[in-house]
Amino acid sequence: MQSDLAPTFPRAHTPTLFTWLIRFAYTSASMAVIFASLGVIGAAAFNLSYSDRIYPGVRALGIDLSGMTAAEAAVALSGAFTYPQSPAFTFHEGEHAWTATPAELGVALNLHATVNAAYAVGRSGNILADWLDQFEAWYFGWQIAPVVTYDESHTLAYLKQLGEVFFQPTREASLVAEGAKVTATPGQIGRQLDVIATATVLRASIMRLAPADMSLQYAETPPLVLDASAQAAAAEAILRQPLVLAVANPAPGDPTGWTIDQEALGAMLHIRRVEDGPNAAHFEVGLDAGALRAFLEPLAPPLERKAQDARFIFNDDTRQLEVIERAVDERRLDIEATIAAIHDSLAKDVHTVSLTFQTKPPQITDDMTAERLGITGLVSEQSTYFAGSSAERINNIKVAGARFHGLLVPPNATFSFNEHLGDVSLDTGFAEALIIYGGRTIRGVGGGVCQVSTTLFRAAYFGGYPIVERNSHAYRVGYYERGDPGKWSGPGLDATVFAPLVDLKFQNDSPHWLLMEVYVSPTAGRITWKFYSTSDGGQVSVAPPLVENFVPHPDPLYEEDPELPAGTVKQVDYAADGADVTVYRAITRDGQQINAGEKPIRTHYQPWRAIYHYGPGTEGMPPPAPTPTPTP
Repeated sequence: MQSDLAPTFPRAHTPTLFTWLIRFAYTSASMAVIFASLGVIGAAAFNLSYSDRIYPGVRALGIDLSGMTAAEAAVALSGAFTYPQSPAFTFHEGEHAWTATPAELGVALNLHATVNAAYAVGRSGNILADWLDQFEAWYFGWQIAPVVTYDESHTLAYLKQLGEVFFQPTREASLVAEGAKVTATPGQIGRQLDVIATATVLRASIMRLAPADMSLQYAETPPLVLDASAQAAAAEAILRQPLVLAVANPAPGDPTGWTIDQEALGAMLHIRRVEDGPNAAHFEVGLDAGALRAFLEPLAPPLERKAQDARFIFNDDTRQLEVIERAVDERRLDIEATIAAIHDSLAKDVHTVSLTFQTKPPQITDDMTAERLGITGLVSEQSTYFAGSSAERINNIKVAGARFHGLLVPPNATFSFNEHLGDVSLDTGFAEALIIYGGRTIRGVGGGVCQVSTTLFRAAYFGGYPIVERNSHAYRVGYYERGDPGKWSGPGLDATVFAPLVDLKFQNDSPHWLLMEVYVSPTAGRITWKFYSTSDGGQVSVAPPLVENFVPHPDPLYEEDPELPAGTVKQVDYAADGADVTVYRAITRDGQQINAGEKPIRTHYQPWRAIYHYGPGTEGMPPPAPTPTPTP
């Protein structure tokens, strides 16, 4: 089917209220555009007229810069900012005062920057913002703060120069001794202007462009040692009088003391600065320990004293010990303790100081008792005889015997004759007498000591004590073959000593102490040795000596001696027959022999010839002289 569409046309539009509102809005917008265009044109004309001038209402430092060029504004402002040249700052130090201008401290007006700041008002580049700033400046006014520069280095330089006026360096106290004179110089507190602290206070006023009236601020630096007067007084006290060193409770032979005068003390005085921390110190004064040590060290050897055991005798009636020689403590000079005592005493102004000793009591003290030591009575006694001996030999027997009188031997100890005999010399009381040495009988210091050692040997041997070391003489000596009057004891029971190689030793194998007493009777020509202890019940029997291999002595020998006068003959050695001698002892207890394995005492005596010396020029062979009893 085909249809035809007739064309259609729009109807005529009848205006409504909405239509009228639309038309009004279009009309208003058009008017606004017209007015805005007129405003833009006016603003552009305004800005054009102020293109090189400061906008109206802009002020700086109280001066209206409206319409001025930059050059005109600079001229107008150049004399208006007087703060840098004003006497704004006053500094006080005690009665003194100084005045400074801000310009002297580095303050200045930046005129160019200030003019630029005024010219920049309303010219940020943002049109709307600039129009608003221009309107605000015109309507309300716009005050420009002056641009001020501050170079603080000027302030620091000014203050540094000002601080030099009252600068005071730090000075340490000193203490010096010259001889016996002491000089003390007080210290000084350092005083220096605190430039940084003062500049900090100034900066706050300068930032406000305000004046300031202030006292200078100083930093004080005290010395480590400000005052040495107390130490000087202590040093003067040390040097006030001599130092006297003494021995408290001196023993016989001790020196009375030593004096160190003031000059010597001054040379010993030691001044030392001691740090108390990072910010403090003090002086110490006293005598130098090294100098005191050098003075004391030579004193030590003569003051040293060995410990000496107490010595006793046994009272046969009371059966108690009696002290015959008191114990002596070991004593050694304690140098370091003495130095400390000197320092302590001088600190108290005491100039007489006792030396300090280290002491140690001996093993045997005065309070020992017979009951404590287990001593109940006599356990052995032996005598030998020396009648006919020279005065020198008798002297040596007495001196040597006294070395052993009252000695105590500990249980199970080995006793050494040489150890307790000590030094044999002329200085210790011995004399020259005949001795056997190097195969000859000669004069020597200590001749006769073997009489003492032989007597001890017999006391130990007949007492049943083990013999640790015994040495015989080279030849038979008549003195040692004598027994009690009317009796002959025979050979083989002598004992020679010669320190330090030849000794006599025996052991106290008893659980009790052993007390030895030695008695020398020059009138009786006898030395007696006694042992006191507690018997273990043993019985000792010694068989007569067995003499074998008898060898007659050689013929006499005659030798010329240039030191003898002509016609003089002198016997210097004595004849003795040689032999081998064996001595046995038996020790029994409860009928049983308890020393069955003990070796006998064996002695080999050499045959010994007599030797005679004669003076030069003696005619013929001198006749044999009678051979007296030998006296080594």
